[in-house]
Amino acid sequence: MAQRYVRVKTEKGQTYYGLLQLNRSVQVLDAPPWLQGQPTDLQLPADTYQLLAPCAPSKIVAVGKNYANHAAEMGTPVPKEPLLFLKPPTTVTGDESNIFYPPQSQQVDYEGELALVIGERCVQCTPKEAQAKIWGYTIANDVTARDLQKLDGQWTRAKGFDTFCPLGPWIVRELSAGARIQTFLNNFNQPVQSAFIDQMVFPPDVLVSYISQVMTLLPGDVVLTGTPEGVGAIAIGDRVCVEIEGIGQLQNTVVARTIN
Repeated sequence: MAQRYVRVKTEKGQTYYGLLQLNRSVQVLDAPPWLQGQPTDLQLPADTYQLLAPCAPSKIVAVGKNYANHAAEMGTPVPKEPLLFLKPPTTVTGDESNIFYPPQSQQVDYEGELALVIGERCVQCTPKEAQAKIWGYTIANDVTARDLQKLDGQWTRAKGFDTFCPLGPWIVRELSAGARIQTFLNNFNQPVQSAFIDQMVFPPDVLVSYISQVMTLLPGDVVLTGTPEGVGAIAIGDRVCVEIEGIGQLQNTVVARTIN
């Protein structure tokens, strides 16, 4: 099994990066792994920590309509260049955390995606250089208030609510180009989304290179690579599971968001 890099919070509120062991204990690292974090003598037993999102990015750069079938289901052509948008870092939440359904929206959709974690500063990189800047891979759900996306004509509000970017449960260093991505609702066996990641219009190295011509990517930043066809609405009480072969499963429950 590939090494699984995690970020956890202890019962005392301390946050660590670490390596998840087969017995679910965590070998703590002295720094984020993409910053050459090394194992320490501290080992956290299973059930003494909470899994957080596996990184804390300065920004999340997302790509729209990067699967041809998804562009078709949205009634739009495939973009000739990567279609970029940003999600704020406050959208990030972890595996088994809640997705808060905002009262401003009447239609919130799931969007299962492969996420790239950047390991080195990346600016004006070629695709070959960009590939070396991708430190690892995790799973994302680009949660979207679809009605607000259509109403606003741009995507900031629709994509930017707190908890609208679940990430996790961990990061792996290697991933097969032919890995399957699937999304499941409420523990049904039939996926609502199913595709292979090599069906992307623009592959990961091209995406990172393209983004680096616009903005500097920093260690720990996240790139969302787009969702395949099959997006659909979620409701309060639903449980969403995004699965990628070679990584695992990212699971979240939808709850009502209350305004204080």
